[in-house]
Order: sequence, then C-alpha cells, then structure tokens
Amino acid sequence: MMSFEALRCGVQFTPPSIILIYQHKDTKRVRKRVMPVRNFSKYSDYSMAAERLKNHPRHRDYLRGVTQGQLEKLHVILRDHMEGLGLEHSLASFHLDPEEDLNKLDDDGLARKKGQMDGLFQRNRRRESDPDFVYDVEKEFGKSGLEKCSWDEESDDGF
Repeated sequence: MMSFEALRCGVQFTPPSIILIYQHKDTKRVRKRVMPVRNFSKYSDYSMAAERLKNHPRHRDYLRGVTQGQLEKLHVILRDHMEGLGLEHSLASFHLDPEEDLNKLDDDGLARKKGQMDGLFQRNRRRESDPDFVYDVEKEFGKSGLEKCSWDEESDDGF
C-alpha cells in the first residue's frame, strides 16, 4: 500500500472537480490529482457526494488525510457555483455571525450553521479530564444591565 500526505485541497469549476495536492511519503514528490465530481448538480446532497468521493476505490488512499467536513465544504462551493452564487457567498456561509437571523435560512443552510455551532461547541467544551476543569462554577452578574419596563412595576392582577 502506498502512503500519501494531503497538502492542499481545492475545487475546479469546469469540469466540476476536486483538486488534491499531495506528497508521496516514500519519494517525497509533490503531485496534483484531479478527481472529477460526477452526477452532481445544484440539487445534489453535498454530504452524500463527499462521502461517495472519499470512499471511491480510486481516490480513498489519497483522501485519507482529508476530513469529511473539508470535502463537504468543497462540494458546497461547487454546488453554490452551479446555482450561480459567487465564491464570496460560499465562503461567507462557512463563518458564524452571531447577529445573523437563522430563522431566515433554508433547511440546508440551517443544518450547515448548526453543524458549525456543534463543532465550535465541541472544541470549546470543558471535559472532566481537562486540567482546568471546575465542576460547579458559580458567577454573580451585576444588575447594572437590567432595564426597567412599565409592565414589571404595574400589574393588573396585583401580583
């Protein structure tokens, strides 16, 4: 079995392909591999297409060092291009904006954002095995940020 180290990944729009720059571990030669994305349209499921490419017999040895998430992102960029959206739009969709209204997203966009939030949560999560883990953290929050509302002071029922 040959061993390869993935160095860089990218997309090619015409024809739709995933580009992999890799290094052969034995010979240390850097090479480029073009993997065509077949039967993929703007209506295709990007996660299934990425999984199909990663498990393809011709490409699986080369794609071992590439995560499923990275392949999914490349397929999203390809699909957005097929829909007529620009690269800037695709790249912006991968960033979390705390001010963004998630109620306005379609199901696919919402699932993508939820996946990103879950990944961010898992990275920042504190586990019991962490050296700075504290079991019961209590914090006091100042009341300076509270706003007075008229309905807080006056109640129709006298409660």
